[in-house]
Formats: sequence, structure tokens, C-alpha cells
Amino acid sequence: MTVDTSTMTLAALDLEDAPSLTIADRLFDQLRQAIVEGEIPAGSKISEPALAARYGVSRGSLREALQRLEAIKLIERRANVGARVVQLSSTELLEIYSVREGLEAMAARLAAERMSDAGIAELKALLERHRQELAHEDWQRYFQQEGDLDFHFRIARGSGNRRLIEILCNDLYHLTRLYRCQFGMKSHRTREALREHELIVEAIAARDGELAEWLMRRHIRASRQATEQQLALITAGHPPSAINGPRVRRPRRPTTRPPATPN
Repeated sequence: MTVDTSTMTLAALDLEDAPSLTIADRLFDQLRQAIVEGEIPAGSKISEPALAARYGVSRGSLREALQRLEAIKLIERRANVGARVVQLSSTELLEIYSVREGLEAMAARLAAERMSDAGIAELKALLERHRQELAHEDWQRYFQQEGDLDFHFRIARGSGNRRLIEILCNDLYHLTRLYRCQFGMKSHRTREALREHELIVEAIAARDGELAEWLMRRHIRASRQATEQQLALITAGHPPSAINGPRVRRPRRPTTRPPATPN
């Protein structure tokens, strides 16, 4: 499939909005958003002349943006085929969750040690906005769009580890959103996930890195298990709208520290 850029609804570049960013920076951000939200569908062929004409940019700036998209695995190039948006598999999605489990647990521990009081206050305010969205039954929007991953993004930033931030924020989170849109996935444990988020923030605010790490690992693992069951139903031929989803037990507030890990 070739993207018809004449019908795309993305706004054209406005060079006055962000003078600190280059044309390639801003084009990269807009194309990344279009890909992860499915406006440029998975598997679509990238037409450089069409995109350059649509955005009124040079081929050089466009190629720089495309190279960056390729570096974060959102597009791929093949000999004699050209560039295409990645077409992802369920196996790859589950692999991403496995990687996130380890890395985000580490990020939560570091955030408990390093995140500023102001950063923790902002995290609590974010959760309050999420509660309001769920109260208005806007929970699928919360899951499909930035809400869920914005929480994880902030904790990754709070870790203060630049390499960890790069991997999570500029690679894995965008791929996770792309998968969700590609498979038309819906969350059936959003309220449980929000409660898990609250427990993680409480541990971070208490500066309990060990507990925060354990809670985050358990949270990502529960999400992976729920996703795995949804994917199994999709593979069996059930449309996403017909999937009731697995019921995941709401986590209890920990009254004791997580079990010690053997040396």
C-alpha cells in the first residue's frame, strides 16, 4: 500500500512554531505521530517525492527524518523495495513487554532514588487527570492514546539515566503504541492498571526503590499476560470488539516488602 499524502490530515509544517527545532526534527515528530497512531498504516510504502511535496521540505530534510524513524524501528528499508512502515507481529509485541519489564522496573527504582519532589507532585497530578478520564468512561482513549504510556514516560525520565530514557522513550513506547493501533487492541484492565500506577507512585514518593521496582515489574508482567490472551483470541479469529479480555485481579496494597531475591 502506498500512502496518498494528498488526503492526509496532518498539519503542514509551520516554521514559526518551534524555532529551536530544525525542519528535520519537526518532520520526524509529525511522521512518528502519524505512524504510531495509524494515520500512515503499517506496511505502507513511503514515497519520498510525495512526502516532500506535501510538507514543502527538501528531500535532504525528509531523508534525515526517515533515517531517524528507521533508527527507532518505525520504518524499514529493503533492497529493491524502498522504505515501508514496519509490519509487526504478535511475537515481537510480547518480546517488547518482556524487555520493558526489566528496564521499567529499573527505572522505577532509580526514580524513587532520584526523582525530584516536584516531579513526584507532577506524577500525582497526572494520575488525578487519569482518574477523571476513567470516571467519564474515557478509558479506551486513555489506553489507545498517550495516557497510559505518558505515566511510564515520566517515570523513565525521572530515573535520570540517559541511556535508559533513550531506549524506553525513543524506542519501546512508540513501538508499543504502534502495536496497539495496528491490532486495534483495547484494554480490559484499565482500572486495575490505574490502581497499580497509584501503588507505584506511592512507593516512589516514599523513596522505597525496592518496592517500586517490584511493583513495576508485576505491573508490566500483568499487562503482558493480558495482551498475550487478547492476541490469542485475535489469532483464533475473534475481532477485537468481541474480546471481553481476561480478568486480572486487582492488586492489594502491599503490607510487607516484596520477597527477597536469592543471591
